[in-house]
Amino acid sequence: MPADTGFPRNDVENDFERARRRQVLARLSQRLRREPDDVNLILPFDEVVAALGMTGERKLGLQVIKLDTVVGTVDSTRDFDRRFRPTSGRVRERWERLALAQRRGESIPPIDVYRVGDLHFVSDGHHRVSIALATGQKTIDAYVTEILTAVPAQGIRRRGDLLFKSYERLFRSRVKLTPQAYAKITVSDPWSYAELGEAVEAWGFRLMQHEHKFYDRTEVSRRWFTEEFTPVVRMLHAADLVGDGTDAEAYLTIARERYRLIRTHEWNDEVIEELQRQFHSPRWRIRGSVTAPPPEKHGGTAADQPSGTAADQPSGTAAGEHGRTAAE
Repeated sequence: MPADTGFPRNDVENDFERARRRQVLARLSQRLRREPDDVNLILPFDEVVAALGMTGERKLGLQVIKLDTVVGTVDSTRDFDRRFRPTSGRVRERWERLALAQRRGESIPPIDVYRVGDLHFVSDGHHRVSIALATGQKTIDAYVTEILTAVPAQGIRRRGDLLFKSYERLFRSRVKLTPQAYAKITVSDPWSYAELGEAVEAWGFRLMQHEHKFYDRTEVSRRWFTEEFTPVVRMLHAADLVGDGTDAEAYLTIARERYRLIRTHEWNDEVIEELQRQFHSPRWRIRGSVTAPPPEKHGGTAADQPSGTAADQPSGTAAGEHGRTAAE
């Protein structure tokens, strides 16, 4: 930070101009690097909570929070970017007035934020956050309200990540597993969550037909993970069929090709050997799923659709019969 001039009013004017220049340079750098348009946009609280699924909230009182965790706002403001740098001169008067009061030693009240995971969203105090960041502060006092969500906020860096989290939330609403099991199911394409949800439901449908019993979602999910997913992934690793993708992507891709090429839902050594022969190499590369169809064609969760699941088709995933599990 440049040294103060000793004239508070001039210093706050310089601070604002410096913050504006940094915002302009950041936007220019984003374009030159061809980064996504939303990389510098402030995260909207409502959209983040909608994607993650709110399950509750609790007030934590006054705390000291790190400024680099403040990434969004409750309001739909465009006056600041992701790093709370002013995006125009519209906020200049209030910004400089508050900054001047702070330099003169006047009492500045704590801000109000919502906490989602490790991220904080400002409900009151946008200018105070902007001034604190512009003057090199690392922390700020805040009244914190924690928001509890169905899906963890980990991995959210920009607005584009919210689509991924939304698909993950829908998957978790259909496939009930433990946090440890969820941690082992990762994909690079959000549409893979939809495909995997279809596969689990179709697998549960076949299970209930075979055993002539009804199972709820929790039991179907538990048995699928322990009796299908875990041993199959272990088998794929032993056969060197996982490739460069994740375990879940390998399971989806191999299961899809297994039914298309061999017309079976069984997993055994003969099936694995046949798949290896079909691919001509044990090091066949697992690729991500194809681009998802437009979301509006699949309103609500896929579990609510009357049509056959993706796993029900010959070119689909491991499951092959029509229908979905009745485990509601």
